[in-house]
Amino acid sequence: MSENYFKTYPNKEGFFKEYGGAFIPPVLEEEMKKITDAYYAISKSHSFISELRSIRKHFQGRPTPVYFCNRLSEKYGGRIYLKREDLNHTGAHKLNHCMGEALLAKHLGKKRLIAETGAGQHGVALATAAAYFGLECEIHMGEVDMAKEYPNVVRMKILGTEVVPVTHGLKTLKEAVDSAFQSYLNDPVNTIYCIGSVVGPHPFPMMVRDFQRVVGIEAKEQFIDMTGELPDKIVACVGGGSNAMGIFSAFLDDEECEIIGIEPAGRSLEVGEHAATMTLGKPGVIHGFKCYLLQDEKGEPAPVYSCASGLDYPGVGPEHSMLKDIKRVKYDVINDKEAIDAFYELSRLEGIIPALESAHAVAYAIKLAQQDPQKSILVNLSGRGDKDIDFVVDTYGLPE
Repeated sequence: MSENYFKTYPNKEGFFKEYGGAFIPPVLEEEMKKITDAYYAISKSHSFISELRSIRKHFQGRPTPVYFCNRLSEKYGGRIYLKREDLNHTGAHKLNHCMGEALLAKHLGKKRLIAETGAGQHGVALATAAAYFGLECEIHMGEVDMAKEYPNVVRMKILGTEVVPVTHGLKTLKEAVDSAFQSYLNDPVNTIYCIGSVVGPHPFPMMVRDFQRVVGIEAKEQFIDMTGELPDKIVACVGGGSNAMGIFSAFLDDEECEIIGIEPAGRSLEVGEHAATMTLGKPGVIHGFKCYLLQDEKGEPAPVYSCASGLDYPGVGPEHSMLKDIKRVKYDVINDKEAIDAFYELSRLEGIIPALESAHAVAYAIKLAQQDPQKSILVNLSGRGDKDIDFVVDTYGLPE
């Protein structure tokens, strides 16, 4: 990896080698340029950085801790550690970039935030940021996800946000992005689209990664302080990939650290039964950027599925696509059953109920621990599972 990695990627056109860019309608080009210019200027200023640091410390409750899973490690072997993003305010890593994006919107004089959400964590985080800064907020969410993640729908409404049900297609995350983009096109001057992951047209993959880098910076320092060394393996779930890029970013130059992103194998690796983009996808364009993409025979985004609403997206961040090609990050899969089993194991052995998204990473860490008990494994526990409890129990039941 280059010593100037974060200055090299993306380039000024927003590309991570062949991935990324901004494939957008002409009507949006001027607004995206304004956002890009503002980000480069404002985000490096002392006042912006100072305000964001204060928010992270006094409002979000950062830094979040790294925790050693004593009983889980004892049962399965290895040394399993968690970066506890579930303890970040609102219960997930999403607030890290939402507060940054909302602060940028404030500096740009925008009056309204708009976004999509799958699992609801990005929606809750953006609704929280809007309430904090006194901005209007509109969140688009597929009807299927609204039913699965109903507690988060209620939280968004309590926070004063308008939740727009998306009723077309599969009624999940991809359709929510389509709907939110269309609404944004109606008034890009007064609105900023706060994308929920390291996806979308430039500058969003870069912006979200940069705001999420705090996770990796903290985790690296904390892990060395706890153990005196770097972790052997770093594991995070990947849908769009924001939590993964957040923690991976700090270890890209550390060649002794194996970095692994975990995608959902869902019910099976048949079409429409999974969202294993890196495993079965190929390069394509979706929502204004180029990435690995699950596609049908016409090159259109293929239907996807995961028990975790935050992972059922046919694309993936362009930076992840590049990291796969250059073989710096390995991408693998965990299926629904393995994720549900890990959901209950972590809950019952450690007293921590993980988000279903995060449970995919925990499940893979358990596999790694069994394979090589000598290794240390750092998992980004990207969110807590309060939002998933009703869905898990109704769908899978309680274990005996």
